[in-house]
Amino acid sequence: MKIGVLGMQGDIEEHLAMLEKIGIPSLRVKTLKDLNSIDGLIIPGGESTTMVKLLKKNGLFDELYARITKGMPVYGTCAGMILLAKKIVSHPEQDSLKVLDIAVNRNGYGRQVDSFEVDISIPIIGQEPFRAIFIRAPKIVEVAKDVEILATYDGSPVMVRKGNVFASSFHPEISNDTRIHELFAKVVKDAVAG
Repeated sequence: MKIGVLGMQGDIEEHLAMLEKIGIPSLRVKTLKDLNSIDGLIIPGGESTTMVKLLKKNGLFDELYARITKGMPVYGTCAGMILLAKKIVSHPEQDSLKVLDIAVNRNGYGRQVDSFEVDISIPIIGQEPFRAIFIRAPKIVEVAKDVEILATYDGSPVMVRKGNVFASSFHPEISNDTRIHELFAKVVKDAVAG
């Protein structure tokens, strides 16, 4: 089993370090060959419009969509969540993979100077609170009925799942808590096992 981290732009190294910390073989994904050699993918935080342009320029956009719709587990954090969302309310002209039936507002929790940390409850990973770090984070403003809400903050969903697709507004890769990466690794392992 190997988990890739989309290597176009953003918090790539932090996710790779987290996967190494929990003993999961990982790969920076930049080419079609890379994409075809992994069993699950993390799309990191960064700049979502830049990521879409680079995915298309490198011929990965359509293939990534196909792999996700065929069941490859994917987890998008912050900008990665924007890439997965069906609708970007604040920037309706921006393209996305549209594989997760949520609507988001880019920078919905404010600009860089408004970044914050808060303890949230994520029951799927255990009873101990998770220290969530929000940096220019997108805000989920609509969730389809078939999307499971895994965590909320201040009345809004901040971590969601639909089948093989996970997304969070916050950055788990810059905390010391490995539980979300462990959860995603288990989902990938189960998918590989069939």
